[in-house]
Amino acid sequence: MRLEGRAALVTGGSRGLGAALAAELARVGARVVVTARDEAALHAVVERARGHGGEVHALAADLAEPEAAARLAGAAAALVGPVDLLVHNAATLGPVPLRPLLEIEPAEMARVVEVNLLAPFRLTRALAGSMVLRGGGLVMMVSSDAARVGYPGWGPYGISKAALEQMARVLAVELEPAGVRVVTVDPGEMDTRMHAEAMPEADRSTLADPAEVAATLVASLRT
Repeated sequence: MRLEGRAALVTGGSRGLGAALAAELARVGARVVVTARDEAALHAVVERARGHGGEVHALAADLAEPEAAARLAGAAAALVGPVDLLVHNAATLGPVPLRPLLEIEPAEMARVVEVNLLAPFRLTRALAGSMVLRGGGLVMMVSSDAARVGYPGWGPYGISKAALEQMARVLAVELEPAGVRVVTVDPGEMDTRMHAEAMPEADRSTLADPAEVAATLVASLRT
């Protein structure tokens, strides 16, 4: 996919991989909107990216709110034009410290599903129609090996990511005839706040730099 001049929307863009993806997409010439709940952190991401000549805009939103997707889709298009690349990076681990699945309250599980599955569904639904009408676009779902391996304590997160991957597979076959691609990526273990919350005892020096992972992912999109 040619990214120069294309409009991109990155969720979970206030830190970690989302912030790194926004910066890298802007570096290669995309017009980027980043969204997350933390408005101050978003603006810091924007300032860093603009310092390197990139076009990045911030839109604070809580995508767990059902009505947020439509508002965000409209606001993003007003800033950068119809969205060509949608990156679903926003996610929550659920309760930390991590606990066995049967110790998770139903309301806690529902919150994880809301953020990790329903929010991407709603936002894709709000934006994919425009991609179909234009005959092209790309939706990228950020997943995890926890979607395919039963790690103790990672139940809500892994279950929601497994459902996200299945949603991506269904969307991929349904949207392919219209020229819209849907892909899933597993970025691996990175030195992020989420990883630190999940595994505070981990050796940070063994974890990947989100900026390096973002560069690899963006390069793969351009092939």
